[in-house]
Amino acid sequence: MELMFIIAAFLAGYIALRCKLPPLVGFLVAGFALNIAGYESTEVLSSLADLGVTLLLFTIGLKLDVRTLLAKEIWGGATLHNLLTTGLFTLALLVLKQLGIGMMADMDVMQLALMAFALSFSSTVFAIKALQEKGELNATYGTLAIGILVMQDIFAVIFLTVSTGKVPELTALGLFALPLLRPSLFKILDRAGHGEMLVLYGVFLALVAGAGLFEAVGMKADLGALILGMMLAAHPKASELSKSLFNFKELLLVCFFLNIGLSEEPTVDGFLMALLLLVLLPIKGILYYVIFNLFKYRVRTSLLGTLTLFNYSEFGLIVGGLAYNMGMLPGSFLVAIAIAVSLSFLIAAPLNSMGHRLYKDASKWLKEFEPEQLNPSDRLIDLGDKQIMILGMGRIGSGAYDELVSRYGEHVIGVEAREDSVEYHRDKGRNVIHGDATDPDFWARVISKRNTKLILLAMPHSHANTFALEQIKERNYQGKIAAIAKYSDDEEQLQALGVDAAFNIYNEAGSGFARHVCDHLEPQIK
Repeated sequence: MELMFIIAAFLAGYIALRCKLPPLVGFLVAGFALNIAGYESTEVLSSLADLGVTLLLFTIGLKLDVRTLLAKEIWGGATLHNLLTTGLFTLALLVLKQLGIGMMADMDVMQLALMAFALSFSSTVFAIKALQEKGELNATYGTLAIGILVMQDIFAVIFLTVSTGKVPELTALGLFALPLLRPSLFKILDRAGHGEMLVLYGVFLALVAGAGLFEAVGMKADLGALILGMMLAAHPKASELSKSLFNFKELLLVCFFLNIGLSEEPTVDGFLMALLLLVLLPIKGILYYVIFNLFKYRVRTSLLGTLTLFNYSEFGLIVGGLAYNMGMLPGSFLVAIAIAVSLSFLIAAPLNSMGHRLYKDASKWLKEFEPEQLNPSDRLIDLGDKQIMILGMGRIGSGAYDELVSRYGEHVIGVEAREDSVEYHRDKGRNVIHGDATDPDFWARVISKRNTKLILLAMPHSHANTFALEQIKERNYQGKIAAIAKYSDDEEQLQALGVDAAFNIYNEAGSGFARHVCDHLEPQIK
């Protein structure tokens, strides 16, 4: 049976990829197709799916600055959206009940409110996958969306604890001592190397020290993985640890999306009910946009953040299953929720892929704030008299920055999407500003006293570099552009878009190493 799962997932994922859709759409379709063909989820598949979600939350924690959650835009926005969505959805479901539509006719107000609460959440798994595929996990709107999702996870923990009457064990108080273990965890991470022991240590922290420990004391397991990740976020090897777990986590998440399609057998009534629930989805999206706009984010940040969260959450299945076991909801509603969650993913996936294009069209009629009124993270960017701009201050960008400063002095400026990375570079004495180079408005907001003569595209994701290049070309930039590429097809695409120089980082690494040896060792070869 597992062999059939692998075949179906690969074929459907490959077809989705060739259709320029995220592979997860194919995995969902494969799950539904297998269900219709008579296959059912197995205990192994469900366990692997749970492990994938746990590892996902752990890797989120590795990149999450806890200060983000303390911002009013995060905790205030998440709370306001949850309350408004639950209230409006309850009213909408009451209207459908009064009309005698479907299975809601026999449900009371409390049951409808419970359904509305479950539907108010957005999917953490889907949002992170969508952001990773676009290479915009650290963009302003990506950080905002992740913060909202983490707060929703906290709301979920509170709800599950209250609704089940399961009070955490007294030993849960010992979790407050976890920060005392941080220095020891750091030391082990320092000595874990860069190979299989690093991966194994990450799995141990996520599944045993995080999820296992929290579950043992009556807390939500996934929350434990998230918190362990957050404890290690400040370590220099946190990013390397996250990357080392990437492929393993991605493989397990295939099981998660397959499992959703296999979770319940589709029925006609369940499908019709799911379609009704999808009619409510735009209300949820509009509320996200209005709340983001309330905190004075730019149109782009508000719109792309909304699209990232424009879905129903797998948490709805958890609530539905819990309510069904407690006799609070009919089993038919669990089928409707499962189908609604899956269909919301199928709708949201292409919308996220077209997000930048949708923004270009929508920005013509959506009102923007005046520059001085904008949220601090979205205000004008002053380049001063700098003539060389490096977009992306990772390892390659940092090395390029240091080399160019040694050649041209203080005419170089770096641009980085991650605020913590900006602070790191500034502490090192580098002139780096916070900005999202994939943002079409970034270029419109840049103020420069002199014309920039050279732009280096050094972002790690090819999608981000090509999109930034398109934005630069649209603004009739007359200087030179150089970009990095990981693969030959990326290099060809950059050249086709008009880049002056494209450097394959793997090929250039070899020649650079040889030049370094010759310059420093001066071998006497005849």
